[in-house]
Amino acid sequence: MRVVLQRVSSASVTVDGQIVGQIARGWLVLLGIEQGDSDRLIPWLAEKCVHLRAFEDEQGKMNRSILEVDGQMLIVSQFTLAGDCRKGRRPSFDRAAAPAQARDLYDLFCQQIANLGVHVERGVFQADMKVALVNDGPVTFVIDHSGQ
Repeated sequence: MRVVLQRVSSASVTVDGQIVGQIARGWLVLLGIEQGDSDRLIPWLAEKCVHLRAFEDEQGKMNRSILEVDGQMLIVSQFTLAGDCRKGRRPSFDRAAAPAQARDLYDLFCQQIANLGVHVERGVFQADMKVALVNDGPVTFVIDHSGQ
């Protein structure tokens, strides 16, 4: 699994001209699920995202988690994070998980985040989404964890 966390002051997802998910301060989470990923990775990844200290404290240091700033997460499934661009000019998506498996793990990840106390908004799985964000900082992290 690969996650891109973007610290935002606001973010939204629009499908067919309708806003389907929207947050204020928090993380825009792009979640890429690959073949071999399993539900065993979800608790570790969710804990990492929820407890990562990347929000500023009173001294301006990145020292607070999303829980400590009462932030929210907008979680978007992003199969292109499994893209391999090393050969040729067209990305290969051979490493991406099958849609049924990816949907199950996406749903499980969203539920795990919510269970940890963070308000979760979602994109629409397999939809053509328009994602808007105001990247705060900018602060962006990639968390990569290969599954077995």
